[in-house]
Amino acid sequence: MTAVSEIQLPIDTKGIMALLPHRYPFLLVDRIVALEKGKSISGLKNVTMNEPFFQGHFPGEPVMPGVLMLEGLAQTGGILAILSDPEMMGRLVYFAGVDKARFRRVVRPGDQLIYQLEMIKQKGKITKMSGKAYVDGQLVTEAELMASFG
Repeated sequence: MTAVSEIQLPIDTKGIMALLPHRYPFLLVDRIVALEKGKSISGLKNVTMNEPFFQGHFPGEPVMPGVLMLEGLAQTGGILAILSDPEMMGRLVYFAGVDKARFRRVVRPGDQLIYQLEMIKQKGKITKMSGKAYVDGQLVTEAELMASFG
């Protein structure tokens, strides 16, 4: 992976996998489309019927599990945390907490999730962010997320 200062947008799946250890079926962000280091990030996830969780999560009425939307937000936020502090490059980011989570509407195959996160605080190995996920401009999920670096 190139140096943090040389990151070019958009960051595709290959670039995301260079930053995060997640792989199919647990990589829940497809592309990073906007980044302001230390402040905010936007990413997206194309939700398809081929997602393995749809086999068991309401067969015949597929709905994306809310916890997976939170995980997608957390992964996107982890990328922001890594790219905001060059000393964190190459370290694992662990999901450490979630507060104020709300699920506003269901997400189905064919939807495109837009993840938007803002950094609240990053101090040492701990980071806190506010995240929201949208489909077609409508808020579907929101939460405050905490992560720690290993």
